[in-house]
Amino acid sequence: MRMFKCYYITNNMTTKLNVLQVIPKLGYGGAETGCYDIAHFLSENDCGSYLATSGGELLKFVKKEKVKLIRLPVHSKNPLLILFNTLILIIYIFLFNINIVHARSRAPAWSCYFASLITRRAFVTTFHGTYNFKSKLKKFYNSIMLRAKLTIAGSNFIFSHINENYSEYLSKEKNLRVIFRGINIDYYNSKNISVLKQERLKQEWEISSNKFTILLPGRLTYWKGQEKFIESLNILIEDYNVNNFQAIILGSDQGRKVYSKKLINLVQRYSLNKKIKFIQNCKEMPLAYSLADVVVSASIEPEAFGRVSVEAQSMGKPIIASNIGGSKETIINKKTGFLYKHDDPRELAKILNTVIQLSPDELKIMGNEGRKNIAKKFDVETMCQSNLKEYKRLIKN
Repeated sequence: MRMFKCYYITNNMTTKLNVLQVIPKLGYGGAETGCYDIAHFLSENDCGSYLATSGGELLKFVKKEKVKLIRLPVHSKNPLLILFNTLILIIYIFLFNINIVHARSRAPAWSCYFASLITRRAFVTTFHGTYNFKSKLKKFYNSIMLRAKLTIAGSNFIFSHINENYSEYLSKEKNLRVIFRGINIDYYNSKNISVLKQERLKQEWEISSNKFTILLPGRLTYWKGQEKFIESLNILIEDYNVNNFQAIILGSDQGRKVYSKKLINLVQRYSLNKKIKFIQNCKEMPLAYSLADVVVSASIEPEAFGRVSVEAQSMGKPIIASNIGGSKETIINKKTGFLYKHDDPRELAKILNTVIQLSPDELKIMGNEGRKNIAKKFDVETMCQSNLKEYKRLIKN
């Protein structure tokens, strides 16, 4: 990794760049892993790296000798806790001489905004999703993400969404930049997969080596399209007489028991019990991708970025995704994967049938093109370098 020294000159004095990122929880989502990656990139490049969060599964992997962790209830929307967080952040900003305060979500963004305003530090946000803005109050709440000196959009789709729906909150300077999210292409690399671990996971999940394997990753929630996916598999059998496949729906319901029960009932109604497996989680996602012949992202609402599409391509797997949101930017249609009309299980079934008929060599060629596509455009180091470049620009101005 190239080194980008984190120092800048003000009033003929050399000052170290110190960045505080604030995120509700450090879990395994796209926003969280991006925050984690940037935190370590900054520390490895001689910057001061600070991270305020309320908890999360990724915390145990944070290199605490390099990244300073601050535990605060920044996940809360309670006005009193937002005020409390503001006061504590002010103390830490002065204590660690923070130059940049980077908020990764709306609730902590309010605390970061007021703390930055009082301490006169540069305030940065990353607009990670489309967010619900049906009411004026909700839209005002979301607008905090645009009250920053710099707002980062994770895709061209989000950039357009902001311009179309939040124009009244954009400054005349329009301090809005697109920085594509990136993934660790060394981690998501099929060449690094242990054959022994792969065989163990096959046995654990009862995966047959003789059947075409379809993987649908993502938490169990209606907009991720699991219902439409199940319907498409039924159509695949009924209309195309395709039977030699197995499907894995990988993801936790995160407490959505009614929805997960609905999915199970749908599988039973179509008599797909022997075709579809529900797996709660996988600690090593590259391993899960390695078992698949094709990966599907069936979202019926726009993905801000579409991390599954990027991870699958990085693993050298063909990807089938709905033609809305960020996936349109990350997939080269009919070259690295296929795009289909969202919310249309018949079209998804048709494309699945096409992919299942491809030879192993054709699947491999498509997978290799996907790997090259991600390495060129969506590598995590490119994302981190772009963020650092913007941090430095803000400090100099």
